[in-house]
Amino acid sequence: MEKKSRLLQIKRYLEERTDEAHPSAIADILSYLESEGVPADRRTVSRDIERLMESGMDIVCNADRRNEYFCGGKGFELPELKLLVDAVQASRFISHRKSQALIGKLLSLGSAHQASELNRHLYSDKQIKSENERVYITVDLLHTAINRKKQVRFKYYEYLPDKRKAYKHNGQIYEFSPYGLIWNGDHYYAAGYSRHHDRIITFRVDRIASPRLTDKPSIPEPDGFDMSFYARQVFQMYDGPVCEVTLLCENYHMKTLVDRFGENVQTAIADYGHFTATVSVAVSPTFYGWVFANRMKILKPEDAVKEFEALKTI
Repeated sequence: MEKKSRLLQIKRYLEERTDEAHPSAIADILSYLESEGVPADRRTVSRDIERLMESGMDIVCNADRRNEYFCGGKGFELPELKLLVDAVQASRFISHRKSQALIGKLLSLGSAHQASELNRHLYSDKQIKSENERVYITVDLLHTAINRKKQVRFKYYEYLPDKRKAYKHNGQIYEFSPYGLIWNGDHYYAAGYSRHHDRIITFRVDRIASPRLTDKPSIPEPDGFDMSFYARQVFQMYDGPVCEVTLLCENYHMKTLVDRFGENVQTAIADYGHFTATVSVAVSPTFYGWVFANRMKILKPEDAVKEFEALKTI
């Protein structure tokens, strides 16, 4: 029992108090064990470290520095942990309280010495953090429904003019067959078939209330349904008939086009100051508004040209 306790104490010490920049000598480990009331000597500590290494624990011995030891692979390197902490801190859909809890767990994956470096100074506007503490549970439930091909039931809320939350359609229960989750604009959306709407739509996950997994099989995806294309259609230009549109753009618009449609957007040089771009979009007032705001010109198809010109006169 004493040997097991000593092994666990040494394992904990190496995991929590050492890393590549902060190795420990046998004397340091002996001092720690003594403070914990665990009897040991240099020989038993060396033997225990060997046992831990044989069991698969990644312990590195720095022979150049009087046999100093540190715990190697802990699952994440320090730069990776920093990136995860920043992502959690900046994410809008995670509430402030849940962010603090998750960051605390991420800190435990590093050593005590690394904790101060994981105290990040990333600016994020806490006013736009989600207030829904259960979003992560809803996300997990939706993933489960997708994997099991089951429907979910929930209510959905919106905001009234006075900023109060209210259930849509007086508490309508939505029966929904989720096909996938989409991350856009720092929010989660669930895409799938809604029986109430009788079509594929998206719901913002943090506005889903009282979700419940059912035993009813989900409505299968339509033949040829492409989640990637659907996401581009919905989140790039919103609902509307999809068609190819050719735009005449000024050279400074290239960044705007790439930001919106990606680096593979089809373009061609038109003249010294302009280029054309051919994009597949859902033609809608939202799209026309985007074109107008960016001072672009629609070259074809003719129907889109006429509809855009008509809207400009309203």
